[in-house]
Amino acid sequence: MFVFTTHSELRSFLKKQTGSVGLVPTMGALHKGHLSLVQKAAENNNWVLVSIFINPTQFNNANDLVKYPRNMAKDIELLTLYNKKLIIYAPNDSDLYPKTINAKKYDFGSLALHMEGAFRDNHFNGVATVVEALFRNLKPDRAYFGEKDFQQLQIIKALNDQLNLGIKIIGCPIIREIDGIAMSSRNQLLNKKERNAAPIIHQTLQKIAENNDHWDVNYMNHFFKKSVEENFFLRVEYFFVAEEATLIPVSHLKKQNDYRIFVAVNAGKTRLIDTLKLGRI
Repeated sequence: MFVFTTHSELRSFLKKQTGSVGLVPTMGALHKGHLSLVQKAAENNNWVLVSIFINPTQFNNANDLVKYPRNMAKDIELLTLYNKKLIIYAPNDSDLYPKTINAKKYDFGSLALHMEGAFRDNHFNGVATVVEALFRNLKPDRAYFGEKDFQQLQIIKALNDQLNLGIKIIGCPIIREIDGIAMSSRNQLLNKKERNAAPIIHQTLQKIAENNDHWDVNYMNHFFKKSVEENFFLRVEYFFVAEEATLIPVSHLKKQNDYRIFVAVNAGKTRLIDTLKLGRI
């Protein structure tokens, strides 16, 4: 395993190596979901590059940034299985933001207007700024992202295309706990009662997907909110059904189109997101 804190040192190292590089961008607090991305990158590439950087510009809440879980020692321990081909890039702010810690402005059209884009001001500008820096500085052949953040995945694909960066973007399936909750670094912030309540989110999404051929979107929304908020510890922030290609929310489903449910739920002070593809009608 190799660890670098500056992209210049990392690039110098990579120039002396041969073979493809697969990048797994993370904000640390690694879990099995991250490791599934690392595994996929290891299968497809000669080198796996895991970046660990808590990006300040994608947090619209300063307190959320402060409380975000951090444990570099545990992260490195989890990655030891891939020692022979693993590189960790753990920069400080100045290596990715050499001038000022500000997000650039991008235009992703409808991809960034709804769901997280509507509820987290400037979030995707912050995500795109750091991902662009990672792509330009590290020049990987492939980059791997989980589908739990499906909106983010679509935006990164658009970023890659708009800037002609030439990186192959690989989306990987959501990894869930046995009870269905999507694996997330934020799950560490849940107390026991909140954690016990959280599985109802995915269970309700599954119920909606099973009935999508005869439930309209308004009823889906009503059913999700009612089912989830029966638990005192959960409050729904949003529920949308959107077209996968455009991420534009819809009020009616058309035959043969690809749709996906997007939800955000507050479990106490911790915000959880999830998504589920709807089968075609």
